Amino acid sequence: MTKLTELKCVPVRSGDPSLTQTEISELQPQIPNWKIIDVNGIPHLEAVFKFKNFVAALEFTNKVGALAEEEDHHPLIITEWGRVTIQLWTHVIKGLHRNDFIMAAKTDQLLN
Repeated sequence: MTKLTELKCVPVRSGDPSLTQTEISELQPQIPNWKIIDVNGIPHLEAVFKFKNFVAALEFTNKVGALAEEEDHHPLIITEWGRVTIQLWTHVIKGLHRNDFIMAAKTDQLLN
C-alpha cells in the first residue's frame, strides 16, 4: 500500500463516492492519532495537537494552512492556547474521501 504522505489530494466532484468502511479501515492505521467523529450525520476525521503555548500552536496552524493551500483541501482548524483541533471531511460528498486521510497524514508529518 502506498504511504498517504506520498500522495496528492485530487479534485472531488459531487456524486463521487465516499469511502467505504473497508477502505477507511485500510487507511486508518496510517493516521493512528486521528479518530472518526460524527458531526450532524457526517463523518469527520479529528485530531487534537498539544503545544507548550499559544505561539507554538499558532505556528503549527500556519503550517497546516500552507499545507491546505498546497493540497487544495482545507480543514476546520481551531487554535487555542496550547492546543490545535483539526477536523477533515469532504464537503461536496458529505463524507470521507482519500484526500482527508492524505491531509491527516501530511498534517502529522508537520510535527517532525
